Amino acid sequence: MSESTPADSTAPHSTAPHTTAPDGPLDLLIRTRRAILGGDPDAAEQAVLVGVKDGTVVLVRPWDPARPDTGDPASDHEGDATEVIELAEDEVLLPGLVDSHVHVNEPGRTEWEGFASATRAAAAGGVTTIIDMPLNSIPSTVTVEALREKQDVARDQVVVDVGFWGGAVPDHLGDIEAMHEAGVFGFKCFLADSGVQEFPHLDGPTFARAMEETARVGALMIVHAEDADSLAGCTPASGNHYSDFLASRSSEAEGKAVQRVIDEARRTGGRAHVLHLSAADAVPLLAQARAEGIDISVETCPHYATLAAEDIPDGATQFKCCPPIREKGNQDRLWTALEDGVIDMIVSDHSPSTADLKCFDSGDFGVAWGGISSVQVGLPAVWNEAKIREVPLAHVVQWMATAPAERVGLTSKGRIAEGMDADLVIFAPDEEWDVDVTRLFHKNQVSAYADRHLAGAVRRTLLRGIPVTDDSAPSGRLLQRGQA
Repeated sequence: MSESTPADSTAPHSTAPHTTAPDGPLDLLIRTRRAILGGDPDAAEQAVLVGVKDGTVVLVRPWDPARPDTGDPASDHEGDATEVIELAEDEVLLPGLVDSHVHVNEPGRTEWEGFASATRAAAAGGVTTIIDMPLNSIPSTVTVEALREKQDVARDQVVVDVGFWGGAVPDHLGDIEAMHEAGVFGFKCFLADSGVQEFPHLDGPTFARAMEETARVGALMIVHAEDADSLAGCTPASGNHYSDFLASRSSEAEGKAVQRVIDEARRTGGRAHVLHLSAADAVPLLAQARAEGIDISVETCPHYATLAAEDIPDGATQFKCCPPIREKGNQDRLWTALEDGVIDMIVSDHSPSTADLKCFDSGDFGVAWGGISSVQVGLPAVWNEAKIREVPLAHVVQWMATAPAERVGLTSKGRIAEGMDADLVIFAPDEEWDVDVTRLFHKNQVSAYADRHLAGAVRRTLLRGIPVTDDSAPSGRLLQRGQA
């Protein structure tokens, strides 16, 4: 059974995959010389047959490319598929990516982004599932009513599957249990100013109460971990020098906040997740927490893994985000933490805005909106850097598909296996291209990756075995936290 619900459904449900053999012909048979199935970052590429029936993978078998018209004779379904796709020699079949950190901003700030544009951009980047953040939309997703409003807006627009985070803000901690029961995947909070007045941050005592409540109901608390007091002690950013902005968001502010998250997860026994880690100084804290058995996970983002402070020109506010892009040495340590398994995943933190909010006329980092649009280019950007660092593509799949799916409980996403959703990506890892912002599906053509030369191109994305094209009708589903 898929964890996906029909777009008009709102009840949580079981997520257990099934492996029942299909009746009749396959809807789709894929032959590929190279596949990364996910779930094992050390696995080599495999030549396989993948069969799809009713949107589910029902067959994964070895394939001999020397005998392209035959497969495993044990299967009765390989010769009568409705459609057959054979990948080219330079293509690799991947599971669809799961991006658990996307700001869609609709309703309320739909001029920044919307469900139609965000999900088309996601599909073009090999992302078949996104989970929408609770802020930057108006209203914020801090009540069941606001969740229903967002679902109603999204329902007929999405071309990939979409789930929703709830928000934990001071005046709505009493709504956490009802929202958890309504199927949100967890609750986001800030430990410093969020940047929008309708989503206030939690101070120390209020964060403690919020963690008690999420622990009580068994929900995941996801945290923007920058400490408000530490930030207040930094010189505020102003002007067009990136170095001044970087100094205004110290790594110490991240470290102090991460320690607070660890302490509260330890005290309450709750589940916690650190969002968009940029400061490698916090990695030892997280490693020690894991060693203690504390249930805490952590993500970083494509911009922290691929962009460096030394390369950001004055006035280039398209690179502003919070926490900030730090120096190359820090980036190297993030990659080490990824390889060591301390950082679990890479997700986009796609946080777009209109061009005017980036203040390109003044280039003032102090007043420009902080956020990077990247849901369409995250996979190529990360793979390009991984390739330079001689990191296998299977590791990238683990970080961008399998790990986020597992952490949020999407049990039929993130891998290619029998019983899983047939969310698939045909990826050409050696194809080189330049990022042209005018060809991105993001609503606003602002990108920190503009004109960047990348290796790795998404050639086709399939949602439940159906290709998502530029003119595809919305066929994504609204997802909910599943119940075991």
